Amino acid sequence: MQAFEIRNLSDSEIQTKLEEAYEELFNLRFQKTIGQVKDPNRFTVLKRDIARMKTILGERKRATA
Repeated sequence: MQAFEIRNLSDSEIQTKLEEAYEELFNLRFQKTIGQVKDPNRFTVLKRDIARMKTILGERKRATA
């Protein structure tokens, strides 16, 4: 997910997407332990998406303060 796509979402939508990303990352870690990871690059993509979402939420909080 690109930054401009995230910026078009509301705070609650970003929070929901963030929770979904954390859940997917959690499940990927279990798959890695079992040895069933199909796309190991997904870890990197998810971590970067999470960082983007948290950054944009932080920017919005600082802008309102």
